[in-house]
Amino acid sequence: MGQRRSAAGGDTIAHGRIVHTAGSTPGFRAEDRFEDRFDDEDYPAFSMGAAADMLGVTPTFLRALGAAGLIEPLRSGGGHRRYSRYQLRLAARARELVDQGTPVEAACRIIILEDQLAEALRINDARDRPAGP
Repeated sequence: MGQRRSAAGGDTIAHGRIVHTAGSTPGFRAEDRFEDRFDDEDYPAFSMGAAADMLGVTPTFLRALGAAGLIEPLRSGGGHRRYSRYQLRLAARARELVDQGTPVEAACRIIILEDQLAEALRINDARDRPAGP
């Protein structure tokens, strides 16, 4: 599934969508609707401070998740880290595991494997469904 967010400089695939990694932040065209960004779970809407506050963690924890390869935030034009809702869900899961005593690197690997398994199951389910009429 390509959930490794450490693929520097390139795009990865998450849940069948292209996720732009650091250094490749896409610009939005004038014809893109503002409302569409509310539904895009990959839109980098949250600053590091906001993300840390929402999750109840420190910015250092978020940087550690990046270093461990779980998430790689997009960068704003000024170089500030920006996180998507999808990345925040991964970070929240990491916090759960770390709070239970799992080392950060191990927690990140577990989450990557969980996500890959979920994607494989979705692919198998879609393949096993009969084609439409």
